[in-house]
Amino acid sequence: MQLSKSEYMMFLRHPAWLWLKKHDKGKLPAPDANLQAIFDAGYEFEQYAEKRFPKGITLGFNNYDEYLSLPGRTKEALDNGAKTIFQGRFEADKITCICDVVDQIEKNVVDLYEIKSSTKVKPEHYPDLAFQVVVLESAGFKIRKIAIIHVNNEYVREGEVNFAKLSIATDVTNKVRKIIEETKNNIQLALKVINLSKLPNPSPRYAKLGAFREWLKIYKALGNKIEPYSIYNLIAPSTKLIGCLEDLGISLIENIPEDFKLTLKQSAQVTATKNNKRIINKEKIKDFIKTLTYPLYFLDYETAMSVIPLYNSTKSYQQIPFQYSLHVINKKGDEPKHSEYLHKNDNHPVPDLLDKLSKDIGPTGTILVWYKSFEMGRNKEMAQMFPEFSNFLEDVNRRIIDLMEPFASGLFVDKDFLGSASIKHVLPVIVPSLSYKELDVQEGSSAQRLWMNSVLRNKNINKDKVFCDLIEYCKMDTLAMVEIWKVLISS
Repeated sequence: MQLSKSEYMMFLRHPAWLWLKKHDKGKLPAPDANLQAIFDAGYEFEQYAEKRFPKGITLGFNNYDEYLSLPGRTKEALDNGAKTIFQGRFEADKITCICDVVDQIEKNVVDLYEIKSSTKVKPEHYPDLAFQVVVLESAGFKIRKIAIIHVNNEYVREGEVNFAKLSIATDVTNKVRKIIEETKNNIQLALKVINLSKLPNPSPRYAKLGAFREWLKIYKALGNKIEPYSIYNLIAPSTKLIGCLEDLGISLIENIPEDFKLTLKQSAQVTATKNNKRIINKEKIKDFIKTLTYPLYFLDYETAMSVIPLYNSTKSYQQIPFQYSLHVINKKGDEPKHSEYLHKNDNHPVPDLLDKLSKDIGPTGTILVWYKSFEMGRNKEMAQMFPEFSNFLEDVNRRIIDLMEPFASGLFVDKDFLGSASIKHVLPVIVPSLSYKELDVQEGSSAQRLWMNSVLRNKNINKDKVFCDLIEYCKMDTLAMVEIWKVLISS
């Protein structure tokens, strides 16, 4: 069996991942709709990046037979004098790769480019390219330059997208060259894993390249039961920490020794789990509540972003608010009143959104959000795009207080938060009567995808249902804040 580039990267993330791909791939999860949307965004950027090479020809494949014929078609194209090849496949003995861009300088001398839809070069990009270098050089090519074409996060769209400015090429030749021998050794290790008769140790301790959480889902799918208070559910676990705990024979949080080195958030989680009761700093929570003034506005945005800037005066991956929910409590003892906005046209959503929001939010009172850096960041960006609203948005930011703060700072800790201050973790624990699980849209990435598909991409879906689902989801975010606030004031 050959080892492909994507399989090599699986090996680096976890050796058992590669083994499953080769021997039992039915246990690997298929991409869900949100992950597929990320793949689609990467492909969209690829189309723009390839325009840097006007003489390029695209090969690639659409089925298995075309995949098998791709090395021959690639060689034929280069032998016939093709200047630039997109999605050509090369192989040497047991290793093979498909390269994003191979630019032929002279016979068997090429420049190698990898297209990544990130805004910078990331650590995992180097082994990706190093594997390609080993394949190409083993196949008889000399590589002159190695580079990554990635998103230029300084580019601001004005009018049609400028493909030359949207992307930027970063030379990584020297850094990739430094890990070639290491890559050759890793390739041999990966080939040995392929030939193992049984699954190598699947423990999450062996996950690398930031793949811990992703591998944990696969680990569970393999039938490994993970208790809610397992060490694998520690907040922000490092693989080194997990390995140390496994070596000590510790599988549950409650059994972690008192002198074991943990972060402050992990320590709070361990303490709450061991004591099996909430940690509530009532005095400091009261001090927090005293900083709030009526009317109370509970605000949440939903946003859309794309690798290709969506509108004029925006950048790649810039979060553009298209919806908000607002619950308002005018004075103590009042029931909350709800207002909202959802943009349903393909023009820029911000002016209409801000026009309504500026009428819904009065000149006094605290504005409560969850994770204030997000809403405040969007407000600053919207003020830059539409200066006529800058005074209003600057005032909003002056009045914002983060309702997440008591949970993020450890004033209110419950073992069932699993160390997280996310509203999705806090709400079901302290307000079990409310649940996102009843909704058809349950998290922000789905909201973004569905709105973009309905409004910007005009896909053939039931827009009325999507709009209703989006309104209910965003409304739940601010209703959740209201109910959590009620718990805090009664603590």
